[in-house]
Amino acid sequence: MPIIRHPHQFNESSLFIDLQGVLSHPLYLKIEGFNLAGSIKLKPAVEMVERAEREGRVGPGSVLVESSSGNLGVALSMIAASKGYRFVCVIDPRCNPATRQLMESLGAQVDLVTEPDPVDGLLGARLNHVRELCESDDRYVWLNQYTNSGNWGAHYRWTASEIDAQFPELDVLFVGAGTTGTLMGCARYFHEHRPDVRIVAVDAVGSVTFGGPPATRLIPGLGMSVRPPQLDESLIDDVVLVEELDTVRTCHRLAGSGYLLGGSTGTVVHGAMTWLTDHRARGVTAVAISPDLGRPYLDTIYQPDWVLDHFGAAALARDDVPASPGRRSGPEPEPRHPAGMPVTDPVATSSPRSPSQ
Repeated sequence: MPIIRHPHQFNESSLFIDLQGVLSHPLYLKIEGFNLAGSIKLKPAVEMVERAEREGRVGPGSVLVESSSGNLGVALSMIAASKGYRFVCVIDPRCNPATRQLMESLGAQVDLVTEPDPVDGLLGARLNHVRELCESDDRYVWLNQYTNSGNWGAHYRWTASEIDAQFPELDVLFVGAGTTGTLMGCARYFHEHRPDVRIVAVDAVGSVTFGGPPATRLIPGLGMSVRPPQLDESLIDDVVLVEELDTVRTCHRLAGSGYLLGGSTGTVVHGAMTWLTDHRARGVTAVAISPDLGRPYLDTIYQPDWVLDHFGAAALARDDVPASPGRRSGPEPEPRHPAGMPVTDPVATSSPRSPSQ
């Protein structure tokens, strides 16, 4: 194991799970939660902070501020504590209690916004609060994950290239859509280096990202109430929308096989299974990106009373993953080969990789 001096230097990002035995479809899941921040958001957090430092926008006395549904807030809390910065994270009630407690344990100030903006919802209210903070004191530095090119740049540099190296015969990649940093970074990379790879975006029903009507969403992570400024739909081949009920059921199905994964991961996996089923794509090499692990969701998705209160008993039923109603797809892909390549080298995966490498 490596010796590290800073918590963000540990990030095991070369782990893939073969889910065929769990889901009866050939699907490899790239696990992005094996770092001390617990999610894929460590990569853009490192990139945005270090870029701001290089540009002279952040230094001694700076106060980092960001709007987050949780995962980026945890990553920035950890980095700020390590580097000696203050950090203010603006959240809304959808942030998991465990995630908020984790940020506060790392020394962050957490500002909770409860009243939605009349037009742009809770996200709009969070952004308004961030702007007010920055106007009140010039020590505040807003990294702004929604427009910062370091958000998608981190995934272009690391996430996409890691997938490409492991799967040289990749056919289709499933990526969740939140701020669209992961989606755009991967889409740009494969558009430039492997244009034959199909990029499928997975989003939550109730998100406005791909033109759907806004609706209440309970699970943080994916989905937006404001169209993401970084989104370029010309780089995306298909879109799958997933109901939150299906997210919960998929998380429970994976947990039943020993994989306790996060809400965003449940959404992406369900979207991937829906697409693969609809396209009868059993001969393709398919990869989905898992943004987070399950522990922050113990009080929500994995809490039976919470699930029953919000989704009813159907959410706890264990059967095949149902088809999602919202879907926009292109033509059926042409299978090029069976998905049978080895996923990981046990020796290679024993050495964690750092985003700074």
